[in-house]
Amino acid sequence: MIEEIYSAYNIDKDKFEITPIGNGLINQTWRVKNGQHDYILQRINTNVFKSPEAIAHNVNVVAKYLQQKYPSYLFTVPVKAVDGRELIFLEGDGYYRLTNYVKNSHTINTVEEAAQAYEAARLFGQFTKLLSDFPVAELQITLSDFHNLTLRYQQFEEALQSGDGARLNESKEMIDFIKANKNIVDTYENILQNPAFKLRVTHHDTKISNVLFDDTGKGLCVIDLDTLMPGYFISDVGDMMRTYLSPVNEEEKDFSKIVVRDEYFKAVWKGYMSEMAGELSEEEKTHCVYAGKFMIYMQAIRFLTDHLKNDIYYGAKYEGHNFVRAGNQVVLLQRLIEKEDTLGCDI
Repeated sequence: MIEEIYSAYNIDKDKFEITPIGNGLINQTWRVKNGQHDYILQRINTNVFKSPEAIAHNVNVVAKYLQQKYPSYLFTVPVKAVDGRELIFLEGDGYYRLTNYVKNSHTINTVEEAAQAYEAARLFGQFTKLLSDFPVAELQITLSDFHNLTLRYQQFEEALQSGDGARLNESKEMIDFIKANKNIVDTYENILQNPAFKLRVTHHDTKISNVLFDDTGKGLCVIDLDTLMPGYFISDVGDMMRTYLSPVNEEEKDFSKIVVRDEYFKAVWKGYMSEMAGELSEEEKTHCVYAGKFMIYMQAIRFLTDHLKNDIYYGAKYEGHNFVRAGNQVVLLQRLIEKEDTLGCDI
């Protein structure tokens, strides 16, 4: 594999070292470097992303727009192979891309300070703001119905009819909770029909590891643009809230550790609004807490649906894995709802 990649980019394999990096669940990533050159090599998971060409298209059109309008903005783009390709296809192995490593940068896997949440939210907000005039219809869909809450609820209802009987019984409390909060779906459907909510260039995967930081903790740029698609601000803000507010992630089995940290909520909203205050409508601004509810609720549904269908999508590393994940997200949603009246959207 690596010999073909090196050949495509005219890299001398005897002079470069390759090291796996990151803990991404979807794509595999390596750092390829020698004393003079430093790259990031990534294999695209085509089991998830069926059309890697759509990813390449979106990155290309956005890169051209940003280069023309904001030439000083740091935006990572693939390195072209010797023959001009930006994606290298290896038979039986899949698609690969190479990008330049950003010097003096690093990623983090867990938000440990409110300042980190602020910086990440600021960068994701800046990214959307700079592209506010970009013709969003030029973007292709890389993951169909990725944040379609209506569809996720329909899949949940189907699982209630055809899912595993024993798992349905043990999940009754969570099922009842999800049904009782269907108003979150209703609000989403209203948003789709509301002209006050603008369809924008949206990252859709705003976990903290998709931000590059410098050595002082300052945010440099956003990365990993596979899910760059048309969307609504609730997706980006909601995903930050889902993954930044609690000190533990969805794998945590001890639900007593799941809390909503007020200062992190404020950091996310302040950081995002530092760039997007002039872009969001007044009605959009009132949905900052809803954004968190939207994403947490959807992820709870997806985990529980997969559990009821015997783990056919996410898989399971142990018995009841997705049941635990679903319960984790249900508790996180409960904690957010409990604080809904005190977590204001006024900045």
